[in-house]
Amino acid sequence: MSAQSRILIVEDERNLALGIAENLRAEAHAVECVDDGERAVERILQAVPDLVLLDVMLPGIDGFEVCRRVRSAGCNVPVLFLTAKGGVDDRVQGLEAGGDDYLAKPFQLRELLARVTAILRRQRWYGEVPGAERVLRFGGNEFDFRSFAGRSFDGREQVLTQREAMILKALAERAGEVISREDVLEKVWGYDVYPSTRTIDNFILRLRKRFERDPEQPRHFHTVRGVGYRFTSEPA
Repeated sequence: MSAQSRILIVEDERNLALGIAENLRAEAHAVECVDDGERAVERILQAVPDLVLLDVMLPGIDGFEVCRRVRSAGCNVPVLFLTAKGGVDDRVQGLEAGGDDYLAKPFQLRELLARVTAILRRQRWYGEVPGAERVLRFGGNEFDFRSFAGRSFDGREQVLTQREAMILKALAERAGEVISREDVLEKVWGYDVYPSTRTIDNFILRLRKRFERDPEQPRHFHTVRGVGYRFTSEPA
């Protein structure tokens, strides 16, 4: 990623979009704005920005559908949802659609800029995978961090969400060590508004279902109660 990140704002409230764009440009980002869902899908797939700020309530298709279409096309660009809907169900829907983060309106500009900085920072971290370490192999499984895809021990194709892949990388780069919950949060979420322990546990459960021969008796993805998590590449 270059020093100047490219950010696409998808927002039909013109004044809000212009205000966000002005502040992001002041932070040295290159910014483009579009105001409808169909155009957003087109621009994301054509230009592949470093980050998309995506309103949920849009003319035509909504932001959730925009995100689903982008993900189904194989594009893993980070998506930060901006919406007046701040309920738990809406946040869950946004994450299930493939979003990376969710900020309810009205929001403080400082918080938005902090979220943007955190997402771009963790994108840089995730992209720093040496060629020799691009593919992780463990217990008959393999996963390519660049393509977000791999195969499990039983031959099934496994395509991870960006968050799942980031958690896997955070654990795998310190294989054999107990990684604290705080370290995982810092690497994968990267700012002070953190999810609950249960949220991270659910991600670990999803990785077990994908890559463990017996998810109830994990050999690779361990929860160390009260401390954090441990990844074991090749158990004895």
